[in-house]
Amino acid sequence: MKKAVFNWSGGKDSALALQKVLEEKEFKVIALLTNMREETSKSSMHAIPLEILERQSESIGIPLYTVASSTALKNYDQKMSDAVHHFKELGVKHFIFGDIFLSDVKAYRESKLQPLGIEVVEPLWEKTSQKAIDDFLASGIQSKIIVTQADLLDETFIGKDLDSDLIHSFPQKIDVCGENGEYHTLSYAGGLFKKKVEFIISETVKTSFDFTLDTGEKKIFEYWQAEIVP
Repeated sequence: MKKAVFNWSGGKDSALALQKVLEEKEFKVIALLTNMREETSKSSMHAIPLEILERQSESIGIPLYTVASSTALKNYDQKMSDAVHHFKELGVKHFIFGDIFLSDVKAYRESKLQPLGIEVVEPLWEKTSQKAIDDFLASGIQSKIIVTQADLLDETFIGKDLDSDLIHSFPQKIDVCGENGEYHTLSYAGGLFKKKVEFIISETVKTSFDFTLDTGEKKIFEYWQAEIVP
């Protein structure tokens, strides 16, 4: 089996991709790598607290390895380069991700990792969103929605389990997998998890982020975010 590192977000696509990898037995996953924010000790994409990520890791049975960088990402490239070199010394030549069809994201990963001698592996790549969500529903993995894009899914979706009924309640313009950032999840039981990962959502808050589009236009995106208590 080839040694690999799995890039772990804590959400449904990560859990589904990792479960597929573990079932197929081509790779021996030696670590779950998660990008963190130095200022908050939460994951960069889903804002999952470190303690919850550690509980996921323990339940799955694969060690967690975190890379903490500033919110401004000024030290991100160096931190990731250090992580890659650490794992290369352990014989790792493959980094695995849970992307589905965003070609620009895959190209970005390859542009950063291939020059360092790391091959990008995408177990879910080029599935349709419908096929990916069907596979998720069949996997037994349980996940709750913890982030939504505020103008697309309101705060009532926060904390709900991602099941067939909820997916069918999404507005038509929502990608059922949330692949365009419409929502993010936290996976906590079933499937690859040996025991349930306990957590509490204490409140729901609205956050906003400034983005510069490819056109140079600046745009503010607002999100509903679960405040998660270990």
